[in-house]
Amino acid sequence: MTQLVGRSAELARLDDLLARLDRPEAPAVVDIAGEPGIGKSRLLGEVCARARQEGFTVLRGRATEYEQHVPFQAFTDALADVDPGVMAADPALPELDLMLHGIRQPPGDRSASGAVARFGLHRAITAFLARLGGRGVVLAIDDLHWADPASRELVDHLIRHPARGRVLLVVARRVRQTPMSLTATLARGTDSADVLHFALGPLPEQESIRTLASDVPEYRAKQLYAASEGNPLYLLALLHAYRDGASLHGITAHSDATDAIGVPGGLAALLLDELTTLTAPQHRVAEAVAVLGDRATPAMVTEAIGLPVQAVVEVEEQIRALMARDVLRAGPGGRWAFRHPLVRALVYENIAPERRTDLHRRAARELARSGVPATERAHHVERSMTAWDAEAAAVLQEAAAKCAATAPATAAHLLHVVLGHMPDTPDHARRRGELVLARAQALGVSGNLRESRDLLHDLIETSGNDLPVLRAEAVAWCAVMERHLGHSPEATALLRRELSRHPSPSPGQAVSLRLALGMSALLTASYPEARTDVAEAVSIARAAGNSAGEAAALALAALGEAYEGETEAAARFTDAASRLADALTDPGLTDLCESLGWLAWAEALLERYPDAERHFTRGLDVARRGGRLHVLPHLLTSKAFVHLNTCRLPSALEAAEEAETLARAAGSSDLLAFTLAIKTLVLLLGRPFGDVSALATAEEAVAATSGGKGWWSALAWCMLGHAAFVSGDPHRAQEAIMTAGGGRELRLLQPSIRPGQLDTLTGAALAAGDVDQAGRWAEQAAREADQLGLDGQRAGALRAEASLAEHRGDTRGAVRLLEAAAQEYVRCGQSLWEAYALLRTAPLAQRTGQGTRAAAMWHRAHRIAVAGGARLLVDLAELIRPQTMSQAPAVPAELAELTAREREVAGLLAEGLSNQDIAARLHLSRRTVETHLSSIYRKLSVPSRSALTRLMTRVGLGAGS
Repeated sequence: MTQLVGRSAELARLDDLLARLDRPEAPAVVDIAGEPGIGKSRLLGEVCARARQEGFTVLRGRATEYEQHVPFQAFTDALADVDPGVMAADPALPELDLMLHGIRQPPGDRSASGAVARFGLHRAITAFLARLGGRGVVLAIDDLHWADPASRELVDHLIRHPARGRVLLVVARRVRQTPMSLTATLARGTDSADVLHFALGPLPEQESIRTLASDVPEYRAKQLYAASEGNPLYLLALLHAYRDGASLHGITAHSDATDAIGVPGGLAALLLDELTTLTAPQHRVAEAVAVLGDRATPAMVTEAIGLPVQAVVEVEEQIRALMARDVLRAGPGGRWAFRHPLVRALVYENIAPERRTDLHRRAARELARSGVPATERAHHVERSMTAWDAEAAAVLQEAAAKCAATAPATAAHLLHVVLGHMPDTPDHARRRGELVLARAQALGVSGNLRESRDLLHDLIETSGNDLPVLRAEAVAWCAVMERHLGHSPEATALLRRELSRHPSPSPGQAVSLRLALGMSALLTASYPEARTDVAEAVSIARAAGNSAGEAAALALAALGEAYEGETEAAARFTDAASRLADALTDPGLTDLCESLGWLAWAEALLERYPDAERHFTRGLDVARRGGRLHVLPHLLTSKAFVHLNTCRLPSALEAAEEAETLARAAGSSDLLAFTLAIKTLVLLLGRPFGDVSALATAEEAVAATSGGKGWWSALAWCMLGHAAFVSGDPHRAQEAIMTAGGGRELRLLQPSIRPGQLDTLTGAALAAGDVDQAGRWAEQAAREADQLGLDGQRAGALRAEASLAEHRGDTRGAVRLLEAAAQEYVRCGQSLWEAYALLRTAPLAQRTGQGTRAAAMWHRAHRIAVAGGARLLVDLAELIRPQTMSQAPAVPAELAELTAREREVAGLLAEGLSNQDIAARLHLSRRTVETHLSSIYRKLSVPSRSALTRLMTRVGLGAGS
């Protein structure tokens, strides 16, 4: 191997990174980018070598140009070279290897359908790397630009969710050939310092000539360097040709890339000249190696060429000759590969088409004889399929079914190949339609929403009345695609057309279509227009004895009414849906497990958090086992929302991030906006003061809405408003929330959460100096909270009133309102917001002379915030500690015998609170309060509550003080 030239700066930074990889601020990803031949693989190899010297486990894989539809090819290559010691140390590794090959499903996924499995596999790989991370691991993926979609998606996951420990992901890629989505992920990581980016440029002239061309006359060396433009692969090829006495006439500049393999024209010519010197047997072996890729063992090469088994000795002789010429190099497991992917590309592209097909056909046949699974044979079967072949098509269909759960883009591609060869005749019509639907589903799951939608449009029109079940299923899927594309009106029109067909849809189809109508209406904030359809779905399902359908329709009705702020109706539907859903078995709910997401969200909006948790937990389990990917984001966001309100921020963030990953994979901008909106609120409360991630996430959420209107878009704008307010920009906060609501009255905003948004608007208006508008918003919040009858929303309105009272100098009034808000939060179980209300109350209570009570509030709020991982509230608590914990005023002599808690209880009694109210205020039991009062009466020698009230008033600690 030649000496590494001109990369000393990059190596110094990489050495430093390896040394400090265990530090939190160290980037977990290295991105090496550049043009073909610039030295990316060479630098990657040097990083791996240095990591091994430092004791790291190194897993190195390479994506290949002609295997771009082999699922996880880059990762199976990385695991193929694992040290036996590592294999023995981690028994999960062989199982992971089988999963990556599509032979088995990841743990917890008992279905081959859907795409949930691929995210389980992502988590399993991350966990495996984390286990290795204790002693250090480098995962290197070369030629990432050629990676199959499943490998790219896994790399994307590892960039967004790095494995914990001393784990470093290093990728090398060509910039212009890297898919835009992966480029964007790497760019975001570079901007946030999570990715260390190297853009490799030309080698320096003097160092290149001194190191690589010391035996060449200086003028000639400079001429060759100029022709190469500092590209090391090109320069080495030129030097090799020069030393061999080849004519270099006409090679004076770095030519444009060729169409065939994307390399400089001069370099391609040099490499081809080198290959022309091969003998005929050597050329045949090279062609077989180019076709076989990572299957290029001497035995397989012999079979692919079509030689008898005993000719393997002759083949091995030709391989050694090619190795001596540095055309081939030895790889792991007795395999052989070209010294550079560009050499393989040149050989492959120059094989005669008929011969190339034969090589692939013989390779596929031999792999089948060896018992290799369809997923690994499919590549060769596809490239050898030139006409309809039922047996070959069956292999591709089997491979598509096997990898649909983990590599849906590959499944869609394989089905496309089958459909391209399948005869378009009546006897194939039904099967063709089924394959088109399966391909459309795979495209939709892999994020190719428009292509999926277009395919479904064609299927709907061509299926006509001959295949009603297939057409209805296509319509339902198409409606989902339209919704994810932000085309809810189109989805609604499509569904209504299907419902109006004659003959009418079956009862089961009618229920599904009407549920889709209801969901489309809900997402466009027009649920009242679909009330009748949802009610009809309930009636049809009930009449047909379809309990799962009835439960789903009731759950959707519950969510629709909860969204609209119709609390009583929502509660009735929720109770009915819950009774039905709880009585159903998991298999009975699989096809309609989305209903558990609707039900969980309805219960969350109704502040029934334990019920919501029970249903989204079951829904997640059913959806994951049943492969229902499109349901997971709704279930996960409801989990994040519930865990946020109940102050479990770490698990809330985990759920929100998983929902975000699924939304990005789905390719739906509206769904992404919704998941990012929920994540924004979690980050806002879960990150410390000064952290900008919540604001950045909110801005991305708003950008994803693309100006659309509806529930998810409005929520994104509201979260931007909250993030802006916390970051100190009240004007932007008002603008964002009013954008969501369509003006100052917020008529377009979700009614069931409007009081909480009005609380933020009130605070923002006061901060901006608009007291009158703040008053109007506080009044609206109180009015609407009373209509809703929800404790948490009533607390939001009380907070708004408290902000006004504090602004006007009514500190005692503000304390009273905030304490009432805290009690509302206690009643509905929103412990996060209880802590927030207490932290707002504590310094105000201290200012009114209630030091003991202020300290008690602070301690409870601090305890809740710390236990729940609410970093923002922890920081707020520390910020107000001096104001809350300042020296309490001297205790009057008359009360000197009382303990601090007894003085607190006596003061609250003097304010007119009942024993139960005192217990709730101080978070004590009623019996404890009664015990304190008995002690107070005895110590102060007072006979009654009224006498104690008079005493407390006289010493200045009672009502009116």
